[in-house]
Amino acid sequence: MAAAKARRAPNRLRSNLVRPLGRSTLAAARRVGAVGVFGARATIAALSPPWFPGQIRRQFVAIGFFSLPVVGLTAIFTGAALALNIFTGGGRFNAEQVMPQIVALGITRELGPVLAALMLAGRVSAAIAAEIGAMRATEQIDAMHTLSTDPFSYLVGPRLLAGVLMLPLLTLVADTIGVAGGWLAATRVLDFSSAAYIRNTIDVLQGWDIVSGLIKAAVFGYIVALMGCYHGYTAKGGARGVGRATTRAVVSSAILIFASDYLLTTVFTQAS
Repeated sequence: MAAAKARRAPNRLRSNLVRPLGRSTLAAARRVGAVGVFGARATIAALSPPWFPGQIRRQFVAIGFFSLPVVGLTAIFTGAALALNIFTGGGRFNAEQVMPQIVALGITRELGPVLAALMLAGRVSAAIAAEIGAMRATEQIDAMHTLSTDPFSYLVGPRLLAGVLMLPLLTLVADTIGVAGGWLAATRVLDFSSAAYIRNTIDVLQGWDIVSGLIKAAVFGYIVALMGCYHGYTAKGGARGVGRATTRAVVSSAILIFASDYLLTTVFTQAS
């Protein structure tokens, strides 16, 4: 009897360790599947009628126009700080003169789309989750079903279109302002020649450098809008649930932005 109990003890211990891991894995798989199904329905709703032009215009303004100040300020300070750091680091290898080229490539290929997306994740994704979550808590979404209005077409589709289309435009603005911030720091602080800085920037940039950043921005815009809509739409528990949905929207958007940035950069690097 004692020997049998001794043999069962390790099995019980392994079961106690494996069971929580299995539950967590299954919960994560269910969550990924739910997001995938939600994303498919949202994409179909965004690309197929009925469309609501008033809602689409409203989201274009809310996501695009009202995000310009925060994106612009982030870009100009990032460009200036990047120029100063590259100049300091390059000085250790007598490579200060390549600073304009590195700033231009770093902004257009990586920092422009990523920083613009992160600003939208903090500003737009949270706002979307809070707005739709409040509608869920006050049963306005259920009322739409009663009135034969598809919430995906009215709420989710316009936000998805606005995110995908407006973030590349914001990225173009961020690229321009970020490179200008680097030029400002180089010419006003580091005594670079303005004409030489601009010439080096133009010579190093290629069309693919800008296009690859805009492709990333479109993907990031989709992620930001989708995460805000998903967490708001599935919010539960009243005001506290809306707060949790807002936090989850921002965190999940940021994580997916970095993950997709790595994947896209890998694909673009291998393709080029």
